[in-house]
Order: sequence, then C-alpha cells, then structure tokens
Amino acid sequence: MSDMQVNAAVSSWQSQSAAQAPREQEKEDPSFTIYEMMKEAREKADATRDKFNSIKPKPRYGDAPMEAYARLARARRPAEVNAAAGYARRQIARLRAAKQTDPDNAKRIQAAINQLQKAVQRAGKKNRELDREKLAKARQEKLAQEKKTREARRQKQELLRKQAMRRLRESGYLREAEIDNRMQAHIAAVDMELREQMQKLESSIQPSMELVAKQYAADSAAMALPEETAPAPAGGEIDLQA
Repeated sequence: MSDMQVNAAVSSWQSQSAAQAPREQEKEDPSFTIYEMMKEAREKADATRDKFNSIKPKPRYGDAPMEAYARLARARRPAEVNAAAGYARRQIARLRAAKQTDPDNAKRIQAAINQLQKAVQRAGKKNRELDREKLAKARQEKLAQEKKTREARRQKQELLRKQAMRRLRESGYLREAEIDNRMQAHIAAVDMELREQMQKLESSIQPSMELVAKQYAADSAAMALPEETAPAPAGGEIDLQA
C-alpha cells in the first residue's frame, strides 16, 4: 500500500472518529440531549410568541364609546341623533363578539359596552329634549307675532339656557368616556403585570428543566449499573472464635 493510500485511510478514520465523538458523548450523557431539546423548544416558542405580539395590533376598545358620544354631541336634528344611536348599537354587537374571542380583555370590553348602552339611552333623551326645544321655539315665535315682546324674550332666554345646559351635559358625557377609557387601560395593565408575576412565581417554584434532565440522567445511570453485592454484616465485626 502506498503512502498516499495510508494517509487517506488515516484521514478518513480521523473524520469518522470526530463525527462519532459528539454522538457518543450524547449517549453517555442523556441529560445533555434532553436539556438541549427542551431549551431549544422553549426558545422557539418564546420567539414565535414575541413575533406574533409585535405584529398583532393592540385593540382599542375604548375608542368606540368616545366616537359615539362625539357623534351624539354633534347631532342637531333627530335624524343625526338616531344615526349616532345606530352606530352605538352596531359597536355593541361588535364588542360582544370580540368578548368571546378575546377573554383576556373581557373586563375592558364590557366597560366599553356599558358606555355604549348609556349612549343609546342618552340619544333617546336628546331626541325628547330636541322635541321640547322645537315646541318652545314655536311658542316664542308665536308670542313675537302677537307683539308680546316681553314674554317672547323670556321664552327665548329660557330656550337658550336649556340648550346651553344640554351642550354642557353632552360634553361631560365625552369626558366621562375618556376618563373611563384611561381607567380601564390602567386596570388592564395592572392585571397583565400581576399575571406575569404569578407566572414567574410558579416557574420559580417548579423544578427547572435542567434539574429534571439531570435527575433523569441519574435515574438512567442507576438503572444501567450492575447489581450491588450483598451488604456486610451489621457492625462490621469479625468472629475470631474457632
């Protein structure tokens, strides 16, 4: 056999030995394979969850009540008030469906639904107020035509006062929705923080994956050992009598 063939055979044997070394090491240490597999699976799961959370837009459930109250405040005629109430009803239906698919934000969604239900009720109240204002304006115009200037002026001032009070009350509705939205956002953040702390506490109490893998390796090694010899007599004494 030539020197070139000998060197090629030696190189091939060294390559096979180097490739088999890690596999033999893994066979000798089962904890290495199990721990690495569990660690890799956990890292992949964390990476997938982080990627999904970064892509998924955060829902803004509190925007619907504020939009409903803004439309209600802008309404000047019964048709516009009814349109604002219709928007609120559609949002209630949408949020009820979202409550089933997003249980983590169930409290915040329910708070938005409650605000929208109030908006529907207040829309009905505004329609009644607009009807009364329309009647008051008709009376004021009739008094002016009858040359009852003083009574007509008093009627007009009363109408303007009621309209100003209504607009002030409607602006309060919008501020109420804004404050409730901020409060619900704060409560949701606190709940999330508490859940994260509870998960960390549970993970710290449970044994780590590394310890579980080492315990598995120790048990496997103990099962692979030959049976031990019988123990020596108690006390370790030797009978010297013949």
